[in-house]
Amino acid sequence: MVSMLKEIKFEQPRSFKFNEQNLAKAQEWIKKYPIGKQKSAVMPLLFIAQEQHDNWIPIAAMDYIAELLDMPAMQVYEVATFYTMFNKQPVGKNLIQVCRTTPCMLRGAKDITKACKQKLNIDLGETTQDRQFTLVEVECLGACVAAPVVQVNNDYYENLTVSSVEALIDRLSKNRRNKP
Repeated sequence: MVSMLKEIKFEQPRSFKFNEQNLAKAQEWIKKYPIGKQKSAVMPLLFIAQEQHDNWIPIAAMDYIAELLDMPAMQVYEVATFYTMFNKQPVGKNLIQVCRTTPCMLRGAKDITKACKQKLNIDLGETTQDRQFTLVEVECLGACVAAPVVQVNNDYYENLTVSSVEALIDRLSKNRRNKP
């Protein structure tokens, strides 16, 4: 996702450790793999780190995961940078991802994107000044039958209209989640 986000200046934290609850989750994931294959848990551990660290993964977290999995840090960096679902820089509290593939475009995704830009007063790849919202376009979210689709953090919102996406943004602005 880094390539989709406009460059912003931010500081990397010097250290990272899973909190007690997330360390237990990580250990459960690691146990699922045979001895010698624990590094296969890298993706779930990256997700746990991202959730713990305000929806982005700092380099210190990648280093920490490499140490936990006894693997070279470069291999963790490679996974984190290859997959677009891992954010390598800060994003807003609500990461709005608008699907831009053909089914969504045919059913109004362009209007959804335009409405989001206007409502939030930001462009694609930008974050609102209050750090509440980041807006990006992504490739297929896999819900073509319910196009147009938007993903906000881990929740999908389907069959959107301009008015329903504006209402969604209003609810999120007030820290109210509705059923995805």
